Amino acid sequence: MQKEKVIVICGPTASGKTALSIELAKRIQGEIVSCDSMQIYQEMDLGTAKPTKEETQGIQHHLIDFVSPDERYSVADYKKDAKRAIKEILQKGKTPIVVGGTGLYIDSLIYEIEYQNIEFDETYREELEKQVQEKGLEELYQQAKKIDPEAIQKISKKDKKRILRILEIYHATGKNKTEQEKESRKKEVEYDYQVYALNWERDKLYERINKRVDMMMEQGLIEEVEEIYHKYDKFPTAMQGLGYKEVVEYLEGKTTKEEMTEKIKQETRRYAKRQLTWFRKNKQTIWLEAQEELQNNIQIILEGLN
Repeated sequence: MQKEKVIVICGPTASGKTALSIELAKRIQGEIVSCDSMQIYQEMDLGTAKPTKEETQGIQHHLIDFVSPDERYSVADYKKDAKRAIKEILQKGKTPIVVGGTGLYIDSLIYEIEYQNIEFDETYREELEKQVQEKGLEELYQQAKKIDPEAIQKISKKDKKRILRILEIYHATGKNKTEQEKESRKKEVEYDYQVYALNWERDKLYERINKRVDMMMEQGLIEEVEEIYHKYDKFPTAMQGLGYKEVVEYLEGKTTKEEMTEKIKQETRRYAKRQLTWFRKNKQTIWLEAQEELQNNIQIILEGLN
């Protein structure tokens, strides 16, 4: 039996995924399933570059703005929610378009990876946080490297959230993340995922990232972060996200506004580089030249649907 087609548009941050996906959705009666681990959070709009009401142009978006910043949300949760959204869209006779830059979320769908919803040990998490405070993140990075050398290659030395995740998975299951992923890829993939990624010349992409950060600042990123920072008793995991933790450092008087802005730009450029590395390892990905006319890239995607 022929599998139903699902389009996936991925690529680094600031590469133009939103504009391309909305134009495409208008052409093919599509609905968008977001694949972004930060845009899931409510109240976090500017720093996550959430599409505005005007930008969405009436196209329905799923899995945006539905998780409280102080809630835990795992890859397993995402996969379950995304599969449900894809099914709903297909039942309406429309085409699902999965759009985003979170490689782990995309892989969970296109490779049908089963991530266990692991019960996390809060005491162990607090112990790890204490170690970060006392000894610094580098020591935990080295521990994670011993446990899972393959997974650590894709992670920045400053990515506290993912470093702790490797340690927590191993602590909870006795198996590392890579082993679990390999075991869980044995299930047959449910849909015919057509995967496209946007490619930019590095200099031009970095220019777009720098402009986007300046725009976020102008639109009130500091005020957005300040509001969340004061609202929750516990520091939400979501606030460790790129663009948020740097503003928190500024609010705590650890950096100047200029240093903070520069740091966000630098970390975002590094993140984009890691995203490109991640997506290049997916052999089924078709690369689209982002500098091309939007309609040309839409045409390539439409040809793949026939």
